[in-house]
Amino acid sequence: MRFIRSAWLLTLAVGSAAITLGSLAYFGTDLPEFVIEKLPLPWEHVWLGALKLHVVAAALALPGCLVLVSQTALKRLPAFHRWAGRATAVVVLLALVPSGSYLALFAKGGLPSTVGFLVSGAIAAIAMVQAVREARARHFAAHRRFALHVLAQLSVAVTSRAMLFVFDAIAFEDEPAYLVSLWLPVAASALAVELISWRNHAHLSRSSRLSARLRAASI
Repeated sequence: MRFIRSAWLLTLAVGSAAITLGSLAYFGTDLPEFVIEKLPLPWEHVWLGALKLHVVAAALALPGCLVLVSQTALKRLPAFHRWAGRATAVVVLLALVPSGSYLALFAKGGLPSTVGFLVSGAIAAIAMVQAVREARARHFAAHRRFALHVLAQLSVAVTSRAMLFVFDAIAFEDEPAYLVSLWLPVAASALAVELISWRNHAHLSRSSRLSARLRAASI
């Protein structure tokens, strides 16, 4: 299980770096092809500004979340964990989600895609707020659950692109492929976090009951 977790986090780190490198073209003088396909856009300069802000925020937020789920960093550098968490929360809430929500209004695939991106952004924003609140209240199990929800929704950028690559390789129809590659990771990521949290809670409950029985038997 630990190997799978480590492999998944490494995959997300590599995927995040690849997306960031691929997005550097957005800051050049020539517009990327997918931007040209969207023209004409209302308030084109606003859309381009939101795109660049989103790219920068994503380049910081996903790696930030990966650092925050590191148990080694948490145990050895708790102060760093707290400040990294605060910085990541600011990036997600004030840059990533607002810019992504604006870009979602013009998403490929029309209304279903727009709703999908908005749902993912809403989950990430609400979970981030709750993660901060639970950390301040020192409810660390709940804090971890909500922090994982943030990471899960940010990971959609990586898993979605991987699915699109596969669909393109098998010549799957563009629009259905785009919608499936968006909605399936959004829903599956949220469900996976809840299943992991339930499993951890059940394990802790069994351990607590066993400890209580052992203490009672020793009296």
